[in-house]
Amino acid sequence: MLQVEGLRKRYGGRLALDGFDLTVEPGEIAGLIGHNGAGKTTFVEVVTGLVRPDSGLVLVGGRSAGRAARAKIGYAPQELALYPSLTVRENMRLFAALAGAGKRAITDLAAQLQLSDCLDTPTGLLSGGQRRRTQAATAMIGDPPLLLLDEPTAGADPQTRGALLDAVRARAEAGAAVVYTTHYLPELVDLDATLAVARAGRVVARGTRHELTRDLPGELRVAFDGPRELPAPLRERARTVDGEFRITTADAPADLGSLLAAGLMPVTVDVRRPDLDDLYRSLETVDA
Repeated sequence: MLQVEGLRKRYGGRLALDGFDLTVEPGEIAGLIGHNGAGKTTFVEVVTGLVRPDSGLVLVGGRSAGRAARAKIGYAPQELALYPSLTVRENMRLFAALAGAGKRAITDLAAQLQLSDCLDTPTGLLSGGQRRRTQAATAMIGDPPLLLLDEPTAGADPQTRGALLDAVRARAEAGAAVVYTTHYLPELVDLDATLAVARAGRVVARGTRHELTRDLPGELRVAFDGPRELPAPLRERARTVDGEFRITTADAPADLGSLLAAGLMPVTVDVRRPDLDDLYRSLETVDA
């Protein structure tokens, strides 16, 4: 559904996109992650046609970026873009008309995003969470085959987050391709999203969560019934938290074996496998 190749975009002396590549298939939720300045928002703005790239290819449903391609895109920007004097219903009706959707679509989507009780409230009087859900509704109305959601739950309450994630899953299950940018990594686990890791204007890693974290170190956590000193090779990789040794490890069984061979008998042992937070920290190490 979405094919992007070699996008480049420069703002003065800053290169925002430097050969950005990404493909997202129908039914896939692609979590786009990376530090501020990695190019995520610029990429989204190029795909929507808000920003013209210096070079590169953007295909949406096999069509080049343009009016026909934009009709296939639903977009929820990071900064809220609603008409504050209009009610939720009126905002949704406007975007429904642009998408060729009927009144039933408004009613159904409002119920799904828990907006039914505030349909006739001006959006300028809504809570932050209600505004986030309304913004998502304007992107999803008409069931576009490509959804671009840029930090859709930023500052959202748990109710808003849960309703939005449920709606995103439903759209993907119905066949939409979803690009979901976020700094809140547990959301991508909940969505079972594939990952695209952006850094310095390009995608540097692409795959499932398990594929991208399997080569990262985990942590062996051990505690003893009294003060102990770890063997030197382990001590260099260990930190102490509340009396527990936390040892960075790529081979937990081997490190546990080293402890036992040294005559150290832990009273508790736990192995924490690498997760998305570890992936993010590995990016910080590279960027530093």
